[in-house]
Amino acid sequence: MSSLVTLVGNPRAASRTHRAATAAAGAIADRIGWDGPREVIDLSALAAQLYASDPTADLDAALKTVADAHVLVVASPTYKGTYTGLLKSFLDLLPSGALAGTTALPLLVMGAPQHALAVEVHLRPLLVELGAHVPTPGLALLESQLPELEKVLGEWAERTAPQIPREAAS
Repeated sequence: MSSLVTLVGNPRAASRTHRAATAAAGAIADRIGWDGPREVIDLSALAAQLYASDPTADLDAALKTVADAHVLVVASPTYKGTYTGLLKSFLDLLPSGALAGTTALPLLVMGAPQHALAVEVHLRPLLVELGAHVPTPGLALLESQLPELEKVLGEWAERTAPQIPREAAS
């Protein structure tokens, strides 16, 4: 069965990144008529497991959920001009090509506009390296835009949804 998965790479639980990512996934789901399962993997809950010597069932399940996603929203706050180490550590556990057949939509939440290229220069290539199809430019979401999140995501979803392959959306 197809799945729409939101992967949140913020080390803080209940973060603005989590809110933006789940809202982005909702906006995309609405635009593509998604009625399948939707899951959220919040890496803040798995952080300790990522660095443990033995993988846990929860971590293995999260990796499988991400690898099996048809549509994957990948979100992180911008740290030091790129995504978080937590997100990188998680994605590094996926084997090469693990995201083949997945349409990935990268999203970075950032405090300053000078970090806007980070989503294209850093996050997008990582997803492509894992085999994902990344059909549109990533979303560079400024913290100053969060009060108008619904409007910003609506405009983004209108531009993005037509680029998602029909087979990924069904």
